[in-house]
Order: sequence, then C-alpha cells, then structure tokens
Amino acid sequence: MENNVVENEKKVTLSKKSLKKTYFWWVFTTELSNSYERLQALSFCVSLLPSLKELYSGESDEYKAALRRHLQFFNSEGTFGGLILGVICSLEEERAGGAELPDEMFSGLKTGLMGPMAGIGDTIIWGTLRPIIFSIAVTLAQSGNILGGLFPFLFSFISLALGYNMFKFGYKVGRESIQSLLGSGMINKVITGSSILGLIMMGALSASYVKLSIPIKIKLSNANPIVIQELLDQILPGMLPLLVIAAIYLYFMKKGQSYNLVIGVIIAVSLVGSLIGLF
Repeated sequence: MENNVVENEKKVTLSKKSLKKTYFWWVFTTELSNSYERLQALSFCVSLLPSLKELYSGESDEYKAALRRHLQFFNSEGTFGGLILGVICSLEEERAGGAELPDEMFSGLKTGLMGPMAGIGDTIIWGTLRPIIFSIAVTLAQSGNILGGLFPFLFSFISLALGYNMFKFGYKVGRESIQSLLGSGMINKVITGSSILGLIMMGALSASYVKLSIPIKIKLSNANPIVIQELLDQILPGMLPLLVIAAIYLYFMKKGQSYNLVIGVIIAVSLVGSLIGLF
C-alpha cells in the first residue's frame, strides 16, 4: 500500500526542450486554425503535443484523453494567452504524476483565464505597445532615418519575449497563484492603467500628426481681413483636427472598423478641399 502511495505521488517534470517547443508551436500557429466552432482550440492542442508526448506514451489512453480535452473551445490573445498554456503544462505534469485532476478543471481554468488574458493582451500589446512603436517608426522614417524601416520589427521581438516570459510564469506558478491573482482584482487594475496610458499616447500622437487648417480670409471694407483659422484657434486650438478624429471615432463606433473606406474618404476630401482652396 505504501509503495502505491509513493507511486501515485511521483514527481513528473517536463524538459526545457519540450516546454520551448510547446511555446514556439503556440507562437507560430495561434491564428492559423481559427474556426467558428472552436477558434484557437486546434492550435492550443497542437502546441501541447511536445509536452503531452513526453508526459504520456503516444499511443496510450491518457495521451488520447489529453488530446480530446484540449480540443474544446479556446480563444484568447496570443501573447498573454501563453500564460494559460504554461498553467496547463503545469497541470498536465501533476496529472501525469498521479494527481486526480478532472477534465472539468482544465476546461474551467482555460475558460476562466482566456477572457482576462485577452483583455490585458489586447490593451497592452495592440492598444499601447504597437501604436507607440509604429509612431516612433513613422517619425524616424519622415526624418529620413533608415531605422524607420527597421523599428517596426521591434514590436515582434518584444511580443515574442514577453509572451515567452508569460508562458514561463504560468508554468511556474501553476493554478493556485493564478486563481489568487484573478481574485485580487489586479488584472482589472492592469487593464485600466494600460487603457489610460494608451489613450494618453493616442491623444498626444493625434495632436502631433493630424494637421488641418482653413486659410480662408474674409475681407471687409476699411478693416483688416478676418482669418477664419485665427478665430477657430481663439475658440479652441486644434479644433479642426479634434473634430476629424472625433468623426472617425464615432464612425468606427457606429459603423464598424472599415479602415480602407476611412482612408479613401480622407484622401478624397483632402484632394477636393485643396483644389477649391478650402484647405
């Protein structure tokens, strides 16, 4: 009986090689297998193959069961979603070592984490990091600096490094620490802080790069001409760029994100306004 207890509590640890393969499979397949039924489930399952093959025999019932439980619906942001992958690797270690972990625990943990991780990832990676890096790249390119063409690649390297560290963090802390983090409300604070930072940066970038003025002057007899732009600046400096940005934002909110249409309208209005002397 004692030998059976020791056998059931044996420690199983994944090799660094398998963990690295698992993460990099996730990086390169995250958005390749999206479907309406399961979204990223196939990518998630394929990413786990190196780890599952090390933990279980490739033809064993345990291996087949692991594949089935990780083919359930999954969808999250790729970079921060790596944390969930790390947590699942940790759980699979425990299960392979004899711990009685039901399939519902795996699916429940993935379901509970994929929403918060998507919120953080979308806010930090796509709403803050990418606009900042690409705006710096545009500034460098406008000044004729060759780094303007190379700087955008920094986004990929930062995302890759951050995602790998999130994966290792999830693997290291396991399910208990992640559940404590969710319960503390820290994730909501991170999302709120990142959103505020992103809004500040986008406001600063908009004020710096969106330029619009009206050169129209109204001539009155025996008086200096009235410059429309000066009147607008007295009311609110930068009023016209602000109105343009607000109009684009409202369009996105009401009609969806049709970027090509917005770009086409801006080009057309700019050309027509320039020809008639409005801008």
